[in-house]
Amino acid sequence: MHTKTTLGNGLRVITENLPGTKSVTALVLVKAGSRFESKDINGISHFLEHLFFKGAQKYKSAKEVSEAIDSVGGDFNAFTSKEYAGYYVKVASHHKELALDVLSDMLIHSKFDQGEIEKERGVILEELNMYQDTPMVQVSWDFERALFGDQPIGWDEGGLKDVIKRVSHDDFVAYKESLYTSEDMVVCLAGDIEHSEAEKLVSAYFPMAQGKATRTMPAFTPALPTCERVRLQTKKTEQAHMVCGVMGLPEKHPDHYVLKVLSSVLGGNMSSRMFMAVRESKGLAYYISCGTEDYLDTGAFYTRAGVDVNRIELAVTAVLDEYKKICDTGIDEKELLKGKEFLKGKLTLSLEDSENVAQMHARNELLYGKLKSYEEVAGELDKVTVGEVKRVATELLGGGDGTSGKLCLAVIGPYEDKSKFEKLIAN
Repeated sequence: MHTKTTLGNGLRVITENLPGTKSVTALVLVKAGSRFESKDINGISHFLEHLFFKGAQKYKSAKEVSEAIDSVGGDFNAFTSKEYAGYYVKVASHHKELALDVLSDMLIHSKFDQGEIEKERGVILEELNMYQDTPMVQVSWDFERALFGDQPIGWDEGGLKDVIKRVSHDDFVAYKESLYTSEDMVVCLAGDIEHSEAEKLVSAYFPMAQGKATRTMPAFTPALPTCERVRLQTKKTEQAHMVCGVMGLPEKHPDHYVLKVLSSVLGGNMSSRMFMAVRESKGLAYYISCGTEDYLDTGAFYTRAGVDVNRIELAVTAVLDEYKKICDTGIDEKELLKGKEFLKGKLTLSLEDSENVAQMHARNELLYGKLKSYEEVAGELDKVTVGEVKRVATELLGGGDGTSGKLCLAVIGPYEDKSKFEKLIAN
């Protein structure tokens, strides 16, 4: 059972005791993702994430940070998304104080040394190059740029290379001070931990002054002129990569779980409609799946696939055909039950890992101010009906024939003619 306390400085502490485990994940989640950026600092959130590991007051260098965790066999990492950034350490439970010591030192006392900034620029530029050379990653970013256009939610979390090359110590300090505040931060400990102990430890290791973020996230603006039906990146590849989809739903939308079931039935697993029709029956793809991105005020629903470069048009058409079929005929009770049980089963498996438990609780609290249990999620999934799935499919996919003007397509492959893809999703 999860428990939450808000400390006097506004910092929220969440725990979940997981019986049978001897480890603890300590996670700090901050509402400081790339959606808070403007064009002149696009990429600073991700860059800042890297710099927190480069030395602070007690652990003075990247080597000292790494050795502190490595010496007890722990795991540590960080991530930056569009709406938040996270930092975690996973250790044997008797080292939980060390985990909090390292996290608090880096997040409160980081120095942002100019020499470390200069070295890390090269690391981040190479990371961006790696993603650009990994089409199955880059094509998803291209899809969201096409769907959302030229605004923060449509930009890559990695940022712009020109920004990475010029941001300085003062930029990082100002950005951190504007967002990394006690009231916009959640500390979650999951595993072999009692809440009373966690509350005392977090109070001791995070003696932050009370504060609220002074930087706000720009509101999402739909239907910008910069939104595209097709975003094509011409690149010599042995396999073409595509993402085809539509604007989805915010996570708090009443149909959130209906869309999750729709995604599961269409392309959630190896017996889903997309997998069977596009890969197994037609042999057009190696990987293919459907998914959603669920943001505070919007979302995305998509099918992503790696396909034969010579049959890309057939693959896009096959995906659109499956969209049209599910809009026209809906799903039956057997598919509905399988979709629900698949989602509940995957959630059950994920919650056996303290890291996933910590992320789920911290994210729900940080973004929505409400914790959710497995039972609550399962209960919402159980309420979904076949009629709701058909309705949401029809509303979002418009029959799959592009007449609604909502479908967007991103493609990376050896193609020059963008118009042929525009015709595919317009017919």
